[in-house]
Amino acid sequence: MSAEPSGAPVAPSGPWRGIHRALGDPLRIRLFQALRHSPLSARELAADVGQPPDRLYYHLRQLERAGIIEVGEYRQLPGGKVERLYRRVTAEPPQDTASPREIAAVLGSVLEVTTADVAEAFRAKERGQRREVHVTQSVVRLTDEALPELRRRLLDLEQQFADPGQMGTAARFLVVITDLEDRPQETLHSDRR
Repeated sequence: MSAEPSGAPVAPSGPWRGIHRALGDPLRIRLFQALRHSPLSARELAADVGQPPDRLYYHLRQLERAGIIEVGEYRQLPGGKVERLYRRVTAEPPQDTASPREIAAVLGSVLEVTTADVAEAFRAKERGQRREVHVTQSVVRLTDEALPELRRRLLDLEQQFADPGQMGTAARFLVVITDLEDRPQETLHSDRR
């Protein structure tokens, strides 16, 4: 039995194996996000992410192999051709099944996409277009009870404004909550007799 080299990522087990690796690419993050509300063809995805359709097929196959998107249906085109419509299999991959390196790779891709979005927003503002960018960074103190409450409130906000039928402009919403110091381990309370 051979041991893994020191520092090598531990692959997640079960059906999520490879998902975080597949999402470790900025274009795949954009494709996955574009499929959030409805199935789309490669042609429609290309328009959404600003890439030619033929550049997307490799990335779509990687997302399919990871099991997070699938061909959900087929659409008949004029002239008898048929196009595939891709859809998400899952809302978001679970973070607790990934190694720290896999989470870091996905986060790096998300940050790269976000950085590109922010830069484009500032270029659009320079061209006289209306774009809003709000970035805030702070440190908050959270008790064990406050952390799930903060997560719940953020999820409520995301769900409130994520309705695809809602009027308005699409905006990237990115929140990272990271402990900056060690916390005591939770102690299990044993039943007293």
